[in-house]
Amino acid sequence: MSQSQSVKTSGAQPPKPLYLNFGFQVIAAMIIGLILGFIARNMGPDAAGNANWLAVTLQTIGSIFVQMLRALVPPLVFTAIVASIANLAALNNAAKLVWQTLLWFAITSFVSVLIGIALGLIIQPGIGSGVLETAAKAPASSGSWLDFLKGLVPANILGLEASTRLNGTAASTSLNFNVLQILVVAITVGVAALKVGEAAKPFLTFNQSLLVVVRKILWWVIRLTPIGTIGLLGRAVAQYGWETLSQLSWYAAAIYIGLAIVLFVVYPVVLIIHGLKPSRFFAGAWPAIQLAFVSRSSIGTLPVTETVTERNLGVPREYSAFAVPLGATTKMDGCAAIYPAISAIFIAQFFGIQLGLQEYVLIAFVSVLGSAATAGLTGAVVMLTLTLSTLGLPLEGVGLLLAIDPILDMGRTAVNVAGQALIPTIVAKREGILNEEIYNSPKNIDSADPSELSAQPA
Repeated sequence: MSQSQSVKTSGAQPPKPLYLNFGFQVIAAMIIGLILGFIARNMGPDAAGNANWLAVTLQTIGSIFVQMLRALVPPLVFTAIVASIANLAALNNAAKLVWQTLLWFAITSFVSVLIGIALGLIIQPGIGSGVLETAAKAPASSGSWLDFLKGLVPANILGLEASTRLNGTAASTSLNFNVLQILVVAITVGVAALKVGEAAKPFLTFNQSLLVVVRKILWWVIRLTPIGTIGLLGRAVAQYGWETLSQLSWYAAAIYIGLAIVLFVVYPVVLIIHGLKPSRFFAGAWPAIQLAFVSRSSIGTLPVTETVTERNLGVPREYSAFAVPLGATTKMDGCAAIYPAISAIFIAQFFGIQLGLQEYVLIAFVSVLGSAATAGLTGAVVMLTLTLSTLGLPLEGVGLLLAIDPILDMGRTAVNVAGQALIPTIVAKREGILNEEIYNSPKNIDSADPSELSAQPA
């Protein structure tokens, strides 16, 4: 016994210095970003009337970080979904796990949207708002149910979409990817590979290897989060300042109150109902929640979410490898429930439009069934336009809210990711496959490298 203890002690590593802790680096970066943003704001424009050098630098840093994350999304989503379907086939109760996952996605989304509607009616953020009506303008892009249905059918196997903009006599074309189409292609390929059987094993082996490589590269990008945070936060403060933010203070407060209720009331209640300690869940899921807050990307956070769900929360890899990637593209209580519900009520109050019971039912309906549109199109703003167009509310109201969207997106994404870790945990508990010893064990993880986990044999 003593010999075993001595070996364990000799292998223990000394704690990292505080400045090497990822969480400390992110917090420090947020403070630095706020300071640099205020400095850039006070510097004002340059002699030519353009943004000063500091504001341009912050914008460039933030844009490059987001661009690197976006570049890795297509291969990550495709390889993760294909691998997850192959892993799910190893479980005896795979079909039941899938339906339980989708059901709890819908239940928590429904509860979240009810909270959003209630807060919108109680706080009434759109009445007496100080925002100037001249700020209202139609969004550059919008969503509709027709767009959503058409978006389900891949235009090409890569899920690429091209858009051309005219600027005078010049035309510029840019390529974007449709995450929902990539999801559909990946599910189709994964199921087909399972049906093919032995002949598809080399393909599945290659896909698993590619997933390991992609996650390693993504992890390198994630380690740059502190630098990206400086640019993203600094740019938001430099561009908008406290004046614009204060005009929408009650609206922002309503959003964050709703997010806090979902995160710290609804989710703990769900855990307690299933006999799980909320404190253990938050201790285990915290690295993913923290990264989601600063990166504002559920898919960019995917490797960390999957890592903590398996290593910290005790969800079997065969199941979490399916549920977490699926949740990263469709499970969005922040973006698709709280945010569109409060925002729709804000816009209706701002323009003096009365909403009845039918409209509130439609808000709940869109939020529960339209989450995939958030992934399939261009984010929470399109989810909001989908809700507004369903209700017949003016799309110009979206322009009022864009100024503080980056600030709101941080909290929305954190709640999204928390839900993406929560649902696999409670479903695993319900099906008797949760490793409760791991779940209840003390947590000591500082953003462990997800590529190490994906390299383990399934």
